[in-house]
Amino acid sequence: MKKYDLGALTQKARDARQYAQAKYSHFKVGAALLADDNSVITGSNVESSSYGLTICAERVALTKALSEGITKFKAIAIAAKDGSFCSPCGACRQLLYDYAPDLDIILTDGKNNKTYKIKDLLPLAFEDTQLG
Repeated sequence: MKKYDLGALTQKARDARQYAQAKYSHFKVGAALLADDNSVITGSNVESSSYGLTICAERVALTKALSEGITKFKAIAIAAKDGSFCSPCGACRQLLYDYAPDLDIILTDGKNNKTYKIKDLLPLAFEDTQLG
């Protein structure tokens, strides 16, 4: 496993949650994406009244990083309400896999953490090699 400060990363995800724009579901999520250079890019979910336009915290963090030229990542921490774990949705799993197929996924409930590999959360993932 890659080395990083798990406590600091999960706290940044919990801190990012406060900026969530969740006026429809009231389900606030924060994410903290750790780059290979040890910078941390945060994101929070942004909802639309047309739910299909909603963007999850994980994708906000990833697109912020990519748009700034950051392309190598170690881990992402995800925090929803304290007391529960929140796993990435299918769209987030695919996008995270596309850009970081060896990524550690850390779910936190505010007290405890669970760590997974993105490959374990998205078995038989669609990947660029299939585009031929």
